Amino acid sequence: MASQKKKVAILGSGNWGSAIAKIIGSNTARLDTFEDTVNMYVFEEMVDGKKLTEIINSTHENVKYLPGHKLPANVVAVPDPIETAKEADILVFVLPHQFIPRLCQSLLGKIKPNAVGLSLIKGFDKAEGGGIELISHIITKHLGIPVTVLMGANLAGEVAEEKFCETTIGCKDKELGPILRDLIQTDYFRVSVVDDTDTVEICGALKNVVACAAGFVDGLGLGDNTKAAIIRLGLMEMIKFVDIFYPGARLGTFFESCGVADLITTCYGGRNRKVSEAFVKTGKSIEELEKELLNGQKLQGPITADEVNYMLKAKSMEPKFPLFTAVHRICAGELKATELIGQIKNHPEHMVKY
Repeated sequence: MASQKKKVAILGSGNWGSAIAKIIGSNTARLDTFEDTVNMYVFEEMVDGKKLTEIINSTHENVKYLPGHKLPANVVAVPDPIETAKEADILVFVLPHQFIPRLCQSLLGKIKPNAVGLSLIKGFDKAEGGGIELISHIITKHLGIPVTVLMGANLAGEVAEEKFCETTIGCKDKELGPILRDLIQTDYFRVSVVDDTDTVEICGALKNVVACAAGFVDGLGLGDNTKAAIIRLGLMEMIKFVDIFYPGARLGTFFESCGVADLITTCYGGRNRKVSEAFVKTGKSIEELEKELLNGQKLQGPITADEVNYMLKAKSMEPKFPLFTAVHRICAGELKATELIGQIKNHPEHMVKY
C-alpha cells in the first residue's frame, strides 16, 4: 500500500462491529498512518423513536448492540454502505455472513480499486456442485480486492470492557500485515499475524458448530468431562476438515488464538453455546430463541453446520465428521439433542493409536 494516510471504514455495527470500532477509532485517532475519521455502516432502525445512527452520532454509544460502552468521537455512524465505503482504503467487514453477497453487489464499482478488505466474519456460503466458499473469497470474487481475515477468542463484550485477550490476523501480504496489526492492536488486544489465511478463517467458522454441541451438552447437564470430549473431538474434526478440503495448512495455526483459544471461549461463553443450551432446556426452536435471547443479532452456528453438511453430504463424507453431522441434524430437527452422544461415541478418534 502507498505511504499516504489510510482511510478506514467499518461495514457492520453489531456488538462485535461496535467493539472493534472502539479499537479502530482509538487507533486511527492516535496514529499518523491513518486518517482520523472512521465511517461505520449502521443498518438504520428506530430505537425509542429515534434513528439509531443519530443516537450513535450524538451519544457515541450503540445503545442497542453495545450499550454502556462509549465509541470514540471520530467513529461516525452512516446508514448507507456505499457512502460508508466509497473513500476507504481499508474496508473492515463485520456483519452476518448471509448478508455479504448482497452487500458486495451494492458496493461493486463504488469503492477504490486499490482498497483492501479485512473480514471479521465467521461462516461459509454454499457453492454450486456441493461445495462451500470462504467469505473472504466471496468478497474478493465480487469486488476484486484482496481480503485478509481476523479471528480469535474475542467475545465482544469482554473486548469492549478492555479485558486482555489475543487475536489472529491471516494475511499473506508482508507489507499490509503490520499495517493491519497497528490498526487493531492495543495494550489489551494483542495481535499475531500469520500467512495461513484460509485456516484462520475456517477455524473461525467451524468453532461455532462445535459450540452448538457444547451448548447441547450443557443443556443436558452432562458435565465438564463430556464437554471437554466434545471440544477435543470438535478440534480434531476442524483439523481434518482443513486437511481434506484445504490441504497445505500448518498445524501450528490451530494453536493460535483463532484456533484452540477461540474454540474454548466460544464453547464456554459464546452466543451459540447459550442458545443451544436453551434449545435443549426449553424445547423452543432455534429461531424463537434467536429472537428472544440475541437482541436482533444472528446466530451463526446452525447456519454454518448446514453449510458444512451440504458439502459433506455431497462428497459422502458425513461418517468422517460425526460431530459436525450430528450438530446439523439436531439443529434441523432430524435428531434429538439427547442422541448427540450416541452419534459420536464410536467416533473415528476413538481407536487404538499405536
